[in-house]
Amino acid sequence: MSIAKLFDLSGRTAVITGGSRGLGLQIAEVLGDAGARLVLSARKADELERAQAHLAQRGIQAEWVQANVADEADARRLAAESIQRLGHVDILVNNAGASWGAPAEDHPLEGWDKVMNVNIRGMFILSQAIGRDSMIPRRSGSIINVASIYGLHGGGISSPQSLAYNTSKGAVVNFTRSLAGEWGKYNIRVNALAPGFFPSKMTKEVLSDGGAERLTHNAPLARLGDEEDLKGATLLFASDASKHITGQILAVDGGVSAVI
Repeated sequence: MSIAKLFDLSGRTAVITGGSRGLGLQIAEVLGDAGARLVLSARKADELERAQAHLAQRGIQAEWVQANVADEADARRLAAESIQRLGHVDILVNNAGASWGAPAEDHPLEGWDKVMNVNIRGMFILSQAIGRDSMIPRRSGSIINVASIYGLHGGGISSPQSLAYNTSKGAVVNFTRSLAGEWGKYNIRVNALAPGFFPSKMTKEVLSDGGAERLTHNAPLARLGDEEDLKGATLLFASDASKHITGQILAVDGGVSAVI
């Protein structure tokens, strides 16, 4: 098989949560550019409409479903509607995420539950539903979970007041490994991306007031992630180029996790 064919997603289908902006939209761009038909999901319809229009300008066919994956009924509806619209789901990208900044000693339970419900509970519900109803019957699929480098080492002083976020992303790492071990028999691959800092709505506060300069100073490649940097790793995990890779966590962080 040629290299081009290994990375080709023509005829494949993909569901991307948190797909209306930021890293989710970057992921949608690369999967769509490679030939996949898409269903995007997020909580805000207006952002989904803008994302759909943006992708259409690139020649990418994308539909959308407004849903909050933290809500069980919404997550199960998203799975059912995606399968109905696409016929089946080849690729699931669990990208939706939430954060909450507070010192551990004062962290409200409300914030803890919000982060856990979006970042790991919703991931479980959606993966279970799409796996059971589409991937397992077809004995084929690729699930890509978006973790974080703070799920690899806990953050510490470099990521203060983000206990719930860091904990949830650590859970994503082991969820990925555990599900890969269990669903390998169905030829379903489960891998995770662990991004470092990328400019986004979620990281805006951290990157202000000199934060960007401090973070780039500590990165071997001396820069933050940009609007293209997650695309290569995503396409690897989504395509046949990784047909013998599962249960792996790939840091996309400019080398930060290698020197901590």
